[in-house]
Amino acid sequence: MTELLERTETATTHATAGPKDRVRIALVLGALGVVFGDIGTSPIYTLQTLFNPDDPHPVPLTPDNVYGVVSLIFWSLMIVVTLTYVSLAMRVDNHGEGGIMALITLVRSWAVTHKARSMAILAALGIFGASLFLGDGVITPAISVLSAVEGLNVVNPAFESWVIPIAAAVLIVLFVAQKFGTHVVGRAFGPIILLWFAAIAACGIGGIALEPTILAALSPTYAFTFLVGHFEFAFFALAAIVLCFTGAEALYADMGHFGRKPISRAWMLVVLPAVTLNYFGQGALVLHDEAAVSSPFFLLIPEWALIPMILLATLATVIASQAVISGAFSVASQAAELGYLPRLRILHTSHDTYGQVYVPWVNWILAGAVLVLVFTFQSSTALAYAYGMTAIGTITITTILFFYVAARTWRAPRWLLWSGAILILAFEVTILAANLTKILHGAWLPLAIALTSFVVMTTWQKGRQVVTDKRTRIEGSLADFIADIHARPEAIATVPGTAIFLNRGKTTVPLALRDNIRHNHVRHESIVIVSVDIAVVPRVPSTHRIVVDDLGDPSDGITHVTINFGYAEVTDVPRALSLVSPKAACGRLNLDEAVFYLSKIELRAGRKPRMASWRKKLFLATSRITVDAAEHFNLPLNRTVVLGEVVEV
Repeated sequence: MTELLERTETATTHATAGPKDRVRIALVLGALGVVFGDIGTSPIYTLQTLFNPDDPHPVPLTPDNVYGVVSLIFWSLMIVVTLTYVSLAMRVDNHGEGGIMALITLVRSWAVTHKARSMAILAALGIFGASLFLGDGVITPAISVLSAVEGLNVVNPAFESWVIPIAAAVLIVLFVAQKFGTHVVGRAFGPIILLWFAAIAACGIGGIALEPTILAALSPTYAFTFLVGHFEFAFFALAAIVLCFTGAEALYADMGHFGRKPISRAWMLVVLPAVTLNYFGQGALVLHDEAAVSSPFFLLIPEWALIPMILLATLATVIASQAVISGAFSVASQAAELGYLPRLRILHTSHDTYGQVYVPWVNWILAGAVLVLVFTFQSSTALAYAYGMTAIGTITITTILFFYVAARTWRAPRWLLWSGAILILAFEVTILAANLTKILHGAWLPLAIALTSFVVMTTWQKGRQVVTDKRTRIEGSLADFIADIHARPEAIATVPGTAIFLNRGKTTVPLALRDNIRHNHVRHESIVIVSVDIAVVPRVPSTHRIVVDDLGDPSDGITHVTINFGYAEVTDVPRALSLVSPKAACGRLNLDEAVFYLSKIELRAGRKPRMASWRKKLFLATSRITVDAAEHFNLPLNRTVVLGEVVEV
């Protein structure tokens, strides 16, 4: 797998103009802009939340606790980000792609040859983790933008009434701009975030100069002493500690765009040093002046730089929000391709940058939910209780799936892998348990969002299977159907031209083909039955795009073509069919004048107990957002015929 990832990185490098070293720097800079916006803006609110006096279980403000909290933040970053993600998880990929969806597809690919029940449980767990990530797409924009705009309160408390309107306006502009994609402004993301990290590092150094002894907190003994010696409130503090590594999943999820090495280098050389300096600087400032705990991040900034820093923080949080929103689009798109959501309208917003998609339904659902959060919670501190649940939930599930995949694919001793899994999961599960204590204080929100998304996706998967089984019985055997055509050639007229029927495979008859011959008693000279197969890999090379089968008789004009797409690719059927030579398609394939036939299914609730009543209603309601098949497969509308059939669920 490591060799495959290195090949992916090499391909990316060769695709970019310029010297080799310049390319590497560009990839690192790009990773900074896209990957690290969320985790890089966490210093704005993490320490402030930990010592928040309005917390139900506040951490007492004492010098020992400041040392302990700062040490715990640093070692949490080292365990969760540096060890779990950068050193371990990012060494497992699905053809170069990372993230929880990549792990799900790896687990699903083993379901055929191994214990299907165990695989199904792990896949379901992964889908819940992906659902938590969608919840993160709601909370991150709200808390990030709010925390940046709240810096106005430090400039002048009179600005407090303007925080919510300004934050809402910024968020509205952000979601409206999604349809244009990130390609135009994406080039500026890296330099802005690099400037952000340089600025917070400089502010941190200034704070450390006030109390250099804070550097002693680099020792893990301070974190350990804080946890063990003050467990009565340190346990609850873990619910806020998670804020320091929110966005860690983005490192893994975006691995396919930049490669493991650029992301790792950006983390080790830029991000980790910058956020560490800032957290230690905030701790030193609080030791120097306890009153600074009300807003240690902004009070760390020199007065002359406060306004520019607030503007830079707002830009950085918008970039962080953009990355999470784009991630939600990607997860929804991949879930649809893997059968967990209906076909969605997906727009690719860049012709030369892979992976930039816009999903209108997801965008406006997120926009509405984010604005509701802003007007309901009205502060980043109040939202912090809800924020941690999504992050630690996704991280814990990713860790479980990673160690399972690693145990199956790595040659490392099992005892070593499981020992590492126990130690890391013990830490993450403890943080998860701490966040569960915040359910009544806002943590219920991401759980509700995740559970809703999970129920929708699993219901669609179940309903889709019911429909597929019913449809298979209606369609009948393709081999028997072709044999029947051969047996009575005089009963069916043949007309010139090419008819292309989209179907689910080559074992059953396309409903449109069956109905056309049954009612019109006519067939085209050349019939091409096309099946689209979505692979459990993100992209399929062009050499493996097309598989042609003459179905045993090259002279009858009936051909089956399988088109293989990766789950992250555009399903452009006409373009893929252009790879088929006329000779392979019985010598009579004419794509310029071919007519495409679609079999439309009309879904209705039946009386048979195939699914619970409420799930039937949910499945039918979800089906209404399905994008038109002709649009999804990029078929020419002026040469597409749709024939329908009723199927009960």
